[in-house]
Amino acid sequence: MWNMNDVIKIEYKEGFIYHVVFDDGKSGDIDFSEYVGRGPVFEPLRDTSFFKKATIEGGTISWPNGADIAPETLYEKITANKAP
Repeated sequence: MWNMNDVIKIEYKEGFIYHVVFDDGKSGDIDFSEYVGRGPVFEPLRDTSFFKKATIEGGTISWPNGADIAPETLYEKITANKAP
């Protein structure tokens, strides 16, 4: 369950993968390839040099063109694959 946690750290790994850390200590690698090219806002992410320009904005990962992924979606991706 997501408790309105914020992303506090991101680290580019490779390809379309970032290591994402939340303020409650939960962390993991997330493959963003499912979003790349999905609609006009995610089209620029195909270019890995642009993809690597992600920052943290509003408690989640964001790119310079305004593309972002809801923090609860990221949190679910990280926690869904981990045993309690």
